[in-house]
Amino acid sequence: MKYFSKLLVAVLGSVALFSACSKIDVLENAENLPLYKEGFSPALTSDVAVVSPVLADTSRSVITFSWTFPKYASDSATFKYILQIDSAGKNFSSPASRTVIGALKTSYTGRELNAILLQKGYALGVTNSFEARVISSYNNNNERYTSNVIKISAKTYADPAILWSSLSSVVCTLPNANVKSLDFLWTSAFLGYANVVSYELQYDSAGKNFVAPFTISMGSNINIKALTQGEMNQTALNSGIPGGNTGKVEYRLKATTAQGAVAYSNVINVTIQSYFPILRLYLPGSYQAATGNGNNWDPATAPELIRDLRPGSGTFNSMYYAYVYMPANSEFKVTVGRDWAVNYGGSGGTLSPGGANFAVAVAGVYRISIKLSNMTYDISTGRMGFVGGATGAGWNPPGVFPNYALGNPVTAQGFATNNLFVGLTNFTSGGWKLIDNNQWDNGSQSANETHSYGSTGGDQSPLSINGPNFNDYSPAGRYRVIWDGRDPNNVIYWTSPATEMRVVGNGINQAGVNDWDPPTSPQMTYTGNGVWTITITLKSDKEIKFLAGNAWGAFDYEDNSGGNQTVGTTMRMKWEGGSNFKTPLAAGTYTITLDENKQTVRIN
Repeated sequence: MKYFSKLLVAVLGSVALFSACSKIDVLENAENLPLYKEGFSPALTSDVAVVSPVLADTSRSVITFSWTFPKYASDSATFKYILQIDSAGKNFSSPASRTVIGALKTSYTGRELNAILLQKGYALGVTNSFEARVISSYNNNNERYTSNVIKISAKTYADPAILWSSLSSVVCTLPNANVKSLDFLWTSAFLGYANVVSYELQYDSAGKNFVAPFTISMGSNINIKALTQGEMNQTALNSGIPGGNTGKVEYRLKATTAQGAVAYSNVINVTIQSYFPILRLYLPGSYQAATGNGNNWDPATAPELIRDLRPGSGTFNSMYYAYVYMPANSEFKVTVGRDWAVNYGGSGGTLSPGGANFAVAVAGVYRISIKLSNMTYDISTGRMGFVGGATGAGWNPPGVFPNYALGNPVTAQGFATNNLFVGLTNFTSGGWKLIDNNQWDNGSQSANETHSYGSTGGDQSPLSINGPNFNDYSPAGRYRVIWDGRDPNNVIYWTSPATEMRVVGNGINQAGVNDWDPPTSPQMTYTGNGVWTITITLKSDKEIKFLAGNAWGAFDYEDNSGGNQTVGTTMRMKWEGGSNFKTPLAAGTYTITLDENKQTVRIN
C-alpha cells in the first residue's frame, strides 16, 4: 500500500508538469483546431419546377418538397422542419407554413396547394411563381437554419361547391307563400381556403345556359339555405313561367373568395308549379319629404296603396286605393314594387305605363284609386263619415258630409295622417256603416266607385269594402270610431264608448283628486266634433294622461309628442301605448283642449 501511494503521487506530478509545460502551445494553436458546429443548413429541392393542378388533382399529390439532413447531434426523429410558401418577391413576409417532425420531405395535394395560392390572391387559371424555403431546428427551436429558396411556377384552378336540393319538384300556392318550400344544400367551395367565401344562387329558365341569370344572395361560409314557396314562385316567374303554370328552373351556386376567385357548381333542375303573386303598388311623388312620407320621388320610401281584397270579386291584383294628404300642386305616380321598373301615370282617368305625372292643385286629403284590369284611375276627395239608421245621417249618403264626418289625425308635420280617420257620434239602433262619398256604391267595381265599410266582428276586426253593416251599440249613446288602414295588409276599425274623458295622473292640484285614481279624477266637457275641454290647476313637471272612463281598462290617450312641455303648443297623442304627458314646468291653472278628430292636445 505504501509503495502504491508513492507511485500515484509520482504519476500525478508528471501529468501536472506536462500540462504546465504545454499550456502556451494550446493557446497559440487553437485557431488551427477543427470547429464542429451544431448542424448545417438544409438544402431544399422539389420534384417539379412547374405545377398546374386541375380539379381531378384535388386529393392527389402534385408537388413534393425534400431537404437534406442538417446533421444535428441528437435523435433525428425529433428534428423540426418548417416549410414556408409565399408569393415570389415577398421575402416570406406572410408565408403559409407547414411543420414536419423527423421526416425529410412533405407533399401537397392539388387542393392544399390551390388553397394556399388563392389565399395569396393568385388569379384562377393564370400562371404565377411562388417561393419556398425550409427552416430546420431542434424540437425546442434551438439551432435554427434556413435553407436555400426555390421558385416554382404554378397555376390555380376553380374548386366549386357541389349543389343539390331537398326536392326536385315543388307546388307553390299564395296562402302558403311564407311556408318553407325546400332546402338548397351544398359542399364548401375552395375547401381549405382560410378566408371568407360568399355564395350566390343563380337561376334561369332551363336551357338558357345562364346567359343573364337572376341571383339570390346566400351569405358567407354557409352550406344550406331554405326558400319559401313565395321565393320559389318568384324564381319561376322571373324565369318566364307564368302564374298558374308548371315549368323547370335551373339553379347553380356561384362561390367567390375574398380575393375575387369565382367557381360555379353543378346545375340542378327544379320543377315548379307557380301561382299569381301579390302585386304591391306604391305612391312616389313630390309630396313625400314635406309630409313625412320618405324622400321625394323615391319608391323605396313611398306609402303603399291598400289592396282591395273583396273575396270572389275579381279585385285581387287589380284594385288599389289609399287616403293620402297632398300639399298644393303635388305630383306623383304609381309604381309596381319599390322601384321604377314598372310605373304608371295618366290623364283623364286613363292609366298608362310610364305616363304623365298625376297632379293635384289644391292641398287636402285625396282618395287615390287604381284599377289595373282596365287601366283606369280616380282621384277624389279623401273622407270618411257615419251613415245608417243608427246615425244622425240616416241611410242617406248626401246627408253625411260635413256634419257626420270623421276627422283626420295630424302628423308631426301638421298634415293629415295617411289612411286614418277618427270620429265621435251618437248611435241609436238601425245599423250603420262608414262611407267615403255622398252616394252609395253601385257594385260597378270601377275606380271611382264609392267605398262603404262594415263588419260583423268586434273591435279591431278587419273591414270589408261594401260589406255587411256594423252591429248596433248597446247601450245607445256616444261612441268613438276609428277607421285604421295604416297597415295596408290589415285595415281594421277601433270602437269604444265616448261618454266621458278624464284627466288622470299625479300632476293634478285639486281637492279630492287622488294620484292616478280614475274615480276621483276630473272629467272634461265634450263640446262636439271630437273636442273635449277642461280648466284645471296643475302641479309643475308631473305626469297626466287621458282616460275615457272611470276605471282603468277604458280607452286612453298618451303622449306622442316626445315629452313636449311648452305651453300653448299643439301636441300629438296616441292610443296604442306610450309615455304619459308631462305637465308644464310652472304650476298654475291651465285650460286643456283635447281634439280626438285631429288626435291633438293643447295646454294653454
